[in-house]
Amino acid sequence: MITQLALLPFIFALIISSAVTYITILVYKSLGLVDRSTFKQHPKHIHTVAVPRGGGIPIFIAIFFATLSFIKVDRPVAGIFVGAAILMVAGIIDDILDISPYIRLALGVIVALIIVACGIGISYVSNPMGTGVIQFNAQIVTGVLTVLWIVWGMNFVNMGAKGLDGQLPGVTMIAAIVMGILSFRFVNDITTWPSAYISFALAGAYGGLLLFNMYPQKIMPGWGGGALAGYFLAVLSILSGAKVATALIVLGVPLMDVIYVIGRRIAAHKSPVWGDTNHLHHQLLKIGWSKRQVAMFYWLITAILGWIALQLNSEMKVYTILLIAIMVGGILLWINLFLSQKRSV
Repeated sequence: MITQLALLPFIFALIISSAVTYITILVYKSLGLVDRSTFKQHPKHIHTVAVPRGGGIPIFIAIFFATLSFIKVDRPVAGIFVGAAILMVAGIIDDILDISPYIRLALGVIVALIIVACGIGISYVSNPMGTGVIQFNAQIVTGVLTVLWIVWGMNFVNMGAKGLDGQLPGVTMIAAIVMGILSFRFVNDITTWPSAYISFALAGAYGGLLLFNMYPQKIMPGWGGGALAGYFLAVLSILSGAKVATALIVLGVPLMDVIYVIGRRIAAHKSPVWGDTNHLHHQLLKIGWSKRQVAMFYWLITAILGWIALQLNSEMKVYTILLIAIMVGGILLWINLFLSQKRSV
């Protein structure tokens, strides 16, 4: 059973993603669709050579075929892949034209509404301060919460976990495996099988991309690759019972990093969606870490938090999220103090 639910979709997606990623690199290079930091000036860019984007293409194709080879297409599954297809196409357009962040935000709302229209939603959450669940009986409440969660998930993963070589694919692969393992707790309920299949297909797809995105990267995920990561992880956290708290813990470091960075931008009267070099991964580079070390730090902390999340009850998850917020804030504060002292010497 575990082999069917986990190993087969993972391997299938890994093979497809690797092959399509290689082809995408060749096609993008032949068409001149490469991201040159000297040509497209942006403060968040840290790469120094021309690199193709387009990572969303192999991700979508791999998850699509690896998942639909094992499960029947019903209304929710169809909705998930319609939304994913929109993000993939938007990612290709962004690779060519650089779409405005506000248009990207609007696209996120559209795909989230598609998910809600197909019957997927946050109808309840576990009671963090006791037993049982908090039920959302009003459909409007369920819909609003679902849209907010999916849009927020897409954006904080794209902003906080996609900054340098290997960071996003590794983090997404680990987070997807955690979601898949969590699905095994409901393995006797066949309605949870699509969640397991998609989770491990997602892990395999980003594993294939990781082979080409590790330092020195041969392809970048692009906006499409980052948006699809956040989108699928957000949707998976809703399927088979609300696992939103688990996702918040597993992705706690990029989540809290983005919250702090957006807060600093707003305090400085800057656009909250325009990139800069204040993210944690940028700060770690500033104190001398290599790109490979930063990526491995994100992989390790995601794996540790994933293991912790699988052990906790609802009440402990709340405290863990608060501890992650304090930890990330403390690291950012320490780095800023360290850099300030270094500049004053």
